[in-house]
Amino acid sequence: MKQKLLGIAAVTVTILALAIPSLVAAQNQVLGQVEIEGRTKIDKTSGVWVDGQYVGFVKELKGNKKILLLPGEHEIAVRQAGYIEQVQKVTVEPGKTTTISVHMEKDPNAEFPAGSTSEIKLQVTPDRAAVFLDNGYVGSVKEFSGMGRAMVVASGKHHLKIALAGYQDFTTEVNLRPNQKITIKTDLTPGSITQAGSAIKSN
Repeated sequence: MKQKLLGIAAVTVTILALAIPSLVAAQNQVLGQVEIEGRTKIDKTSGVWVDGQYVGFVKELKGNKKILLLPGEHEIAVRQAGYIEQVQKVTVEPGKTTTISVHMEKDPNAEFPAGSTSEIKLQVTPDRAAVFLDNGYVGSVKEFSGMGRAMVVASGKHHLKIALAGYQDFTTEVNLRPNQKITIKTDLTPGSITQAGSAIKSN
């Protein structure tokens, strides 16, 4: 009897294994893909918003993080502090890939640190979360963690926010002395996508 049950279980697993690729294929025929290409480091580290929702940075949005969307019109925004925001509307077709090329251009009105500066390093999980300094997107956590990586900011008071859909925002205020170097360590707390703050779901 035991052998018979094991045989049934094996058949069930086999059926599921055969069915899963079919389900994935069916899903890919319904959804369309948007691929974003950038040539420079700035292009590749810029943040991407789809229909007002932050989804990650250009370089990582491939493979298992590729952008799959329902057919129809979608708005893609690419942002980086100190650069002109790029916004494009694309029409996604079922089972097809739409490729967007981005080339970030410096914003002539942007203000960069002048005078004394300080450094902020991050040790935050997950490291793909978006980092906002004084409400402006400056990159992902990964860019400001590890050897030789830090965020150079003007000395003084700053508001720092780290956010990612599916997690609760982390916010803090810092008041930095000239040449001061600090490290901020935290693990984002899992939460609902409905808890995403306005910074990662704003238009």
